[in-house]
Amino acid sequence: MRKQPLGRADYFSGGRLSGEEGTVIRDWGGRYPFALIYPNSYFIGMSNLGLQAMYSLLNNHPETIGERIFWENDARPLLSLESSRPLMDYACLAFSFSYELDYLNLASILKAGCIPLYSMDRDDAYPLLIAGGPCITANPMPLAHFFDALCIGEGEVILPDVLRHLTQGLPRAELLQKLADVPGVYVPALARDRAVKRRYLASLDDFPTHSCVLTHDTELGELYLIEAERGCSASCCFCLVSRAFCPLRFHSLDSLLQQAREGLKYRGRIGLVGPVVTDHPQIEELLGGLLRMGAGFSLSSIRLMNLNARILELMAHGGIQTLALAPEAGSQRLRRAIRKGFNEDDIMSAVDMVSQQPFKQLKLYFMLGLPSETDEDVASIIDLALRCQKRLGSQHRGCRLSLNVAPFVPKAGTPYQWFGMAPEAVLESRIACLRDSLSGHGIEVKAEGPQWSHVQAALSRGDDSFSEALANIDRVSLASWRRAAKKAGVNVEHFALNHWARDTVLPWRAVEL
Repeated sequence: MRKQPLGRADYFSGGRLSGEEGTVIRDWGGRYPFALIYPNSYFIGMSNLGLQAMYSLLNNHPETIGERIFWENDARPLLSLESSRPLMDYACLAFSFSYELDYLNLASILKAGCIPLYSMDRDDAYPLLIAGGPCITANPMPLAHFFDALCIGEGEVILPDVLRHLTQGLPRAELLQKLADVPGVYVPALARDRAVKRRYLASLDDFPTHSCVLTHDTELGELYLIEAERGCSASCCFCLVSRAFCPLRFHSLDSLLQQAREGLKYRGRIGLVGPVVTDHPQIEELLGGLLRMGAGFSLSSIRLMNLNARILELMAHGGIQTLALAPEAGSQRLRRAIRKGFNEDDIMSAVDMVSQQPFKQLKLYFMLGLPSETDEDVASIIDLALRCQKRLGSQHRGCRLSLNVAPFVPKAGTPYQWFGMAPEAVLESRIACLRDSLSGHGIEVKAEGPQWSHVQAALSRGDDSFSEALANIDRVSLASWRRAAKKAGVNVEHFALNHWARDTVLPWRAVEL
């Protein structure tokens, strides 16, 4: 028999649920209970549309219920938001991983819920553990020993098939056999010779994806989020999107405008979400339609090559004040090597168009440490940034220029999966060079730290030997990670820094993108 809900007064003294709109509180009677676990904070997780989509799917299914649990890494008990229940009350714990560094929170979550870490140590008395998300789709191996089943692909198309087995009340051993036969599901304990092929949704309009629970206590809390597209038409060597989320698909214009009409009941601004929102074939009609509704809006991403004066004008009218473009590399040689389909004239043309609108900030995104990068390529970033600033200043003195710089992190399934990261000292030196050269010109440089990027790279290309290291994490810090990896005997440098031969047997050979 399931336990009764715990008292909520202490846990929700901050009024978290009272600040939400759209929360689903369902009767547990006769329903299969899922805990939807986002392994990071509520503030971050509540802006994740994948989590929102699974919440909606489970709570619209007649035989299931889905409740949310977040990892706040503080003294509060690990309980669900909706009914204040602990992990052991649920039949299934469903994790969503969008970032490899969230793996570091997994052991703490399971320990806080009194759940044995490894799947082989859990019997029918414990919940089933499943996981999905972009990281899992690309390479599930670092987490393989923790989970009973891992979803390779998009949840909307995989989960309905999984539910048909979960709701039958089968013993764990029999259930795992059934799940191993579901396309897109990898069951580590029953791994077979053939790779699990990624599954994806053929028509996005079959599952309109938008905010279903709204709160102001999140990163994008002032927006009603709507997915506009999935995938990418480019084939950049470093990017996972065009592999793990292909083919490029769009929600229809009619569907998006209808979702926006509903969203305006809750928020005055619409957030259009997707890897490259401006790839939508009717982007001008979409933005114009939102303006006619009286909506403000933002776009999560734009493609430099798709920009035109009309799109930028519509974006300005929609209240967008900061624009981001991604040259990724400073030199044309390196842009060509990573398959960016534009040249310097295209970049300058885009900056010229931006300067004609009242945007307050232009961000340029670059990567450091790309394969074959030289000091001359870094100098080209400096030169390009200064010339962009000059173009902006000649037309629109109120627009600030800034650079966001991230180290190259190799991703499983991409053409650059064989390459390791640049050494930490090289990355630090090049970041310092950018800052020293540009700060005196009023150009801010924001950079991700190479140390944590190395951890991310190791997890991205890791194998199942990482399970022991992740199990030994006592708190999330570089020192704790290094101790845990050393204790587990994991050669982190091999996975993060080493270049691999083309005939290397890849850890993620169990999945097929």
